[in-house]
Amino acid sequence: MAHSVATPNVLTDPGMLWIAALGTADPTNTVTGGVFTDDPPVAYIPLGATEDGSTFSYQTSVEPIRVAEFFDPIKYATTERSGNVAFNLAHYTLSNYRRALNGGVAALVPTGAAGAELTTLTPPAPGSEVRAMILWESTDKTLRALFRQTIQGGEVQSAFKKAPDKAVIPCTFNLEMPVGASSPFTMWAAGTTRV
Repeated sequence: MAHSVATPNVLTDPGMLWIAALGTADPTNTVTGGVFTDDPPVAYIPLGATEDGSTFSYQTSVEPIRVAEFFDPIKYATTERSGNVAFNLAHYTLSNYRRALNGGVAALVPTGAAGAELTTLTPPAPGSEVRAMILWESTDKTLRALFRQTIQGGEVQSAFKKAPDKAVIPCTFNLEMPVGASSPFTMWAAGTTRV
């Protein structure tokens, strides 16, 4: 009897990213026809387009436990875990730059009369960085990931060059364990395609 391989349920396209203040309610995750049909709560602010999508990384480190009577480890124990979600924001605004500097989630507000508005950005003082929640949803609306407490820890380096190059805001939001939570992130699948 010949073996066969089922066609995989591949996941393509960059998806959508939102940012929210810590403690913002989870999406309701309403599913109809195998896809999410609800919008995230209004407290989730869209981050806009990215240069090349986003990357979620999660690493578990284990160390061997050894005893004198065996050459091989008798067990491996988890010693640490760490993760992050990284992306290059193409939506170049001072509000997004502020978020990359851990300066807060809310959009900056210009001052001045119409046509003479001025918006000012300064980095937060060390120790006063603002943590945030990051929500990602797949383009096909079958998968969501909520990163419950993050702090941006990557280098924010923007290159200003001749077109067609564009400036981006690189972000690496590192995952932290929220107080009272059992996990730094939660993933949800709509329907059965991603189970």
